[in-house]
Amino acid sequence: MTMAELIAAAELRLSNALAERSAKKDVLIAMRSQVEAGDASVTVDHINEAVAARDAADAKIATIEAELVTLRAELAEDERIEKLSREVHPTGVKRSMPASSVKVGQEARTYRPDQDKRGGQFVRDVVLAKLGDFGANERLSQHMSEERVERADWFQRVAGTTAFSGLVVPQYLTDLVAPAAKAGRPLANAIRQLPLPADGMTVNLSRITTATTAAIQTQGNAVSETDIDDTLLTANVLTIGGSQTITRQAVERGTGTLDVVLEDLARNYHTALDSTLINQAATGLTNVATAIAYTDGTPTAAEMYPKLLAGPAAVEAALLDRDPGDIIAVMHSRRWYWIQSQLSSTFPLIGQGFAQNVAGVADGASKYGSGFRGVLPSGVPVIVDNNIATNLGVGVNEDEIFFISTRESFLWEDPSAPMLIRTETGPSVKSLGVDVVLYGYMAYTFGRMPHAQKVNGTGLVTPTF
Repeated sequence: MTMAELIAAAELRLSNALAERSAKKDVLIAMRSQVEAGDASVTVDHINEAVAARDAADAKIATIEAELVTLRAELAEDERIEKLSREVHPTGVKRSMPASSVKVGQEARTYRPDQDKRGGQFVRDVVLAKLGDFGANERLSQHMSEERVERADWFQRVAGTTAFSGLVVPQYLTDLVAPAAKAGRPLANAIRQLPLPADGMTVNLSRITTATTAAIQTQGNAVSETDIDDTLLTANVLTIGGSQTITRQAVERGTGTLDVVLEDLARNYHTALDSTLINQAATGLTNVATAIAYTDGTPTAAEMYPKLLAGPAAVEAALLDRDPGDIIAVMHSRRWYWIQSQLSSTFPLIGQGFAQNVAGVADGASKYGSGFRGVLPSGVPVIVDNNIATNLGVGVNEDEIFFISTRESFLWEDPSAPMLIRTETGPSVKSLGVDVVLYGYMAYTFGRMPHAQKVNGTGLVTPTF
């Protein structure tokens, strides 16, 4: 093997060692995450073994790095000596030669077929130059200068990149990978968020369902008295998770493969959580909200506007003095833009501070999932959430608009969620598979003080613009 081949082999070993060290680190992080989550199956001995495995990987990396330093230094010295041997210096001694025997000397070529018939050194220099090796760049530049002198006619011809299919290497912009679009968690970020208790699979709340009373007393008679009573409200703790099996080849030979998978899983986790808040059977917002029907074969925003007032009015009536003034509207993006598209010279009465004939105020600086998108003419802020179904109703083409109090809508989440498990054991190990699992616990309720409203019906079919 040549010195360059030895260096290439060492670099490959270093790359594999770095991937191995990354895998050991991920295992250690996953174990510590399990311990933090209260998983008693992970013991101190397991942690110590994982630490020892990671430290052994560090030592292996250090050994290979030291070897590379030595090999590169030897190669640099060999190149210096080789370059020195090609240099021509004047000796100061003049020799007289017959004019007829004068010959023009020629310096040795950088890449000589008689010494490297397969062109291996040239190919290695092409690769090393891409990796930033200055010596390789210098040799390739010298080679091109030699070619321009000795093959000037050939260089006058034009050859496109198709003539060098083996040398014009396609580039993959791995930092610009296009992720799959997700609906995200706009509603989950807007409602009241609390830490999930450390134990148990239910969250229990006391709801006062029979209240005390007060009334005018008739002199000499007893004052009003009603025994207070409560009802237990139970919210189940739910597990949301996703997994992916990746081959070791994809993890160790790919560029950022594991990061892309984990990022996609995390975004799926948050989308599934938000969709659960809206669509889960029995307890999801669509199933607990009181319906306000808007039936219209040719809907317009002006005709729908009374329903947009009926929603917050009903929320306020349900909460009374418990209404903190934080009622919001939650709608699909298609409905938000349709409302904005409705212009009329006779638009309904609007709230204070708004211009005439507008369907609301949009925040031009906001974007999907970043908070409130704007305000309805009544002053109610709007959250846009595309986890809202658009296949409802008889025609399977309706969506819904929700009105809720953010203070009376509860979401409990584990502070460390989502958590990661990475394992290289089990059924996948025989096929060199790496199993990655992302999961977390949550609970929610809109029913501590039932108040949620929704506008639905044929007036909310697929909008036309």
